[in-house]
Amino acid sequence: MTRLLSTKILSKGFKDRLLMHSFSLVEKSFIKIIPIQNPKLTDSNQAIIFSSQNAVKIALHNSEIKSLLDQKPIYCIGKKTALLLVKNGQKVVKIAQNSSDLALFLQKNHQNKSFSFFCGKSRVNDLEHILSVNEIPIQPVEIYETLPQPHIVKGNFEGIIFFSPSGVKGYAIHNGFDNTHCFCLGSTTAKAVREFTPKLTIAKTPNELQLFLSITKHFNQ
Repeated sequence: MTRLLSTKILSKGFKDRLLMHSFSLVEKSFIKIIPIQNPKLTDSNQAIIFSSQNAVKIALHNSEIKSLLDQKPIYCIGKKTALLLVKNGQKVVKIAQNSSDLALFLQKNHQNKSFSFFCGKSRVNDLEHILSVNEIPIQPVEIYETLPQPHIVKGNFEGIIFFSPSGVKGYAIHNGFDNTHCFCLGSTTAKAVREFTPKLTIAKTPNELQLFLSITKHFNQ
């Protein structure tokens, strides 16, 4: 039986799919999310951008932030981010696979809008860069911090699943990359993994299905 380590707690659907295909699975979260107290807010922007599910969860638990969302169009990265917003009564008008895709869409279609960007302190800055270069007003509002949460993992794993650069850092503090293959949700995570090993695969698109397919394809070869 092929033994996998996931560096975060998986959704039930993803976990069940792996177990049904005879993978043995250990799950540990190697990051922790810390809300930032008293983030700098403004109600002057016309639209909202969310970078992640973590940003949405924290925003919805902050009454001051939540009041800013009402009646404003929301643009977001990732289907799960959008689903969480819609479940909580918010109006999502565009979903992009990654920050670069969203930036190019906004550059093409919404040059006259201004945006509040709810995000974490650790992030790729391509969205902000592309909009700023094109003179589209964007105000980053950092509402959480992602910190490594190291664990010592015992035993050997044929594969390790990584979802973020912070998860890579958290794992690498006490553990090695010898004799294993790494599976990365996206290219930014893969860049962090390459600092430790060249043995990695990147999902074709950053979602659970494509990550699962990359795992099964690797071990069926």
